[in-house]
Amino acid sequence: MNTDKTSQRIALIAGATGLVGGHCLRALLEDELYGKVIALTRQPLLIKHPKLDNRVVDFNVLLAASGELQCDDVFCCLGTTIKQAGSRENFRKVDFNYCMDLAKLGIKSGAGHFLLISAIGASAKSPVFYSRVKGELEQAIEALGFARYSVFQPSFLAGERKETRRAEAIGIAWALKLSSLLVGPIADYSVIKAEALAAAMVATALMDAESEVPGTRRLKYRKIMQLKGALPHSS
Repeated sequence: MNTDKTSQRIALIAGATGLVGGHCLRALLEDELYGKVIALTRQPLLIKHPKLDNRVVDFNVLLAASGELQCDDVFCCLGTTIKQAGSRENFRKVDFNYCMDLAKLGIKSGAGHFLLISAIGASAKSPVFYSRVKGELEQAIEALGFARYSVFQPSFLAGERKETRRAEAIGIAWALKLSSLLVGPIADYSVIKAEALAAAMVATALMDAESEVPGTRRLKYRKIMQLKGALPHSS
């Protein structure tokens, strides 16, 4: 890998306090090929790092509140559930409006690659509201014209959530065990650990930075699992 080309890469991440975003932030800070990581958050992060530029913003006015910045890769780890949001309107505000504003900010900031966490089954034509919003978002961001656009479509995500109940934790543990039995097309519905998805996102950004392969790609379980340990500079 041509390290001169990527050693000073700048990452922009939103959703760094979430399940996947937390792992993604740590992976970016630890990776020697990123010289700076800009994290947009509602509240100041508790961690400190010489490469971290934490900007506290109001996501309702993100484009006006984020200030001037430049970046190479944008990691969108924003997302909620209808239950957490309290209504369909609030869900759409987070999972569509906030993500779209982040994508527009990325274009404005010169980013060449946008990496989005979506969901399996996302489709703008889906009768399911959740899947329809995800699909509409995928299409809307693609229309912005990023040189490279990577959409990650996991099924269930496993990891330590603040709101996880004991029954949910047990269910996820069993789902992880059963995932090894899923083969063929249904393997895409296997449970993915949050840290595995985060590692795959960072690996995808760095491999694409080296190859500069343009276009859109959608990555499901099997591809994500292939990528999670595939950082180009790893031993």
